[in-house]
Amino acid sequence: MKFGLFYQLPCADWQSPVQRYKETLEQIQLGDELGFDRAWLAELHFNSQFSITPSPLMVAAAAAQCTSRIRLGVAVNLLSLHNPIRIAEDIATLDIISDGRAEFGVGRGVIPSHFRGFNVDQEENRDRFLEVLDFVIKAWTQEELSYEGKYFSTKGLCLVPKPVQKPHPPVRIAANSADTFELVGNLGYSMLATPVIVPMSRIREGVKVYRERLAANGQPINGDELSLALPVFVSDSDEEAKNVPEASVTNYLNCLKANTATYSTGTGAPNPRAAETQDRFANMSYDVWYDEVAVFGDTTRCVEKLQALQDEFQPGEYVCWFNQGGLIDHSRVMEAMKMFAEKVMPRFR
Repeated sequence: MKFGLFYQLPCADWQSPVQRYKETLEQIQLGDELGFDRAWLAELHFNSQFSITPSPLMVAAAAAQCTSRIRLGVAVNLLSLHNPIRIAEDIATLDIISDGRAEFGVGRGVIPSHFRGFNVDQEENRDRFLEVLDFVIKAWTQEELSYEGKYFSTKGLCLVPKPVQKPHPPVRIAANSADTFELVGNLGYSMLATPVIVPMSRIREGVKVYRERLAANGQPINGDELSLALPVFVSDSDEEAKNVPEASVTNYLNCLKANTATYSTGTGAPNPRAAETQDRFANMSYDVWYDEVAVFGDTTRCVEKLQALQDEFQPGEYVCWFNQGGLIDHSRVMEAMKMFAEKVMPRFR
């Protein structure tokens, strides 16, 4: 079993972006020392209350310089918003300066303000995502690339430098909708899922479909194909582990509710996926979060919750999100990481 760290970096008005980045790098460095396997950084734009990681690859590059073992990736690169040449070059550069530790986490994106800000039609996001992913993989694996797509084309492109990892850095696709679970299985890539976005019942159905499609396409199913991202907080007592994150989680939920209140497609037509997400967060309370989404508690409770997930899903990685709303004190996050690494992680290795 592998264990990852996840960072979205919401930044309240009274917080300093400089300090938030500094603390994040310190936590990733500690995670490297404690034996966490991966550090994942979100890509989000235009809302500091929700996130200040518009350029997560720059943060990953900084983390590469203060760590030696932990793998570094973005969960997720919003491929629909970007030029594939730039993405391919940037990930390859990260792979080189980290000595082969880059992970390529990718997704389609759903937040309308992102598409408006980048002047991309949100209705094109699926097609753009598939084309950019295809382009990037071919740019990494072909000495010279000629490509003719709907959105991007090139002739005689020689992408340099190539990544250290061969044939390319591992690809992991975020799945947050029914069609994406099936799509990822058909593509044959590893998958990242989270009950933060998708109800556990939907993850259960989606993972089944995903693995059925993998098997139908002759892909191995051994657990490594699935990562589950979970809000995590551990303390000496269940009561403390529930109370300490409450203000931070409430801040995050308020941001989510504000974001999803405006969800629609680029044309303003109803978007079933966005409407479902909107309804989910409009009705999400902290108690529901604590009971159904998060792994909060003393070490015994955390082990029990993770074991139940292990028995049901057999994932290869738990991605731990220790500070969802960004308001838990840095020292408390570090303490929780240490306790989790010392008393929870060994039970699954």
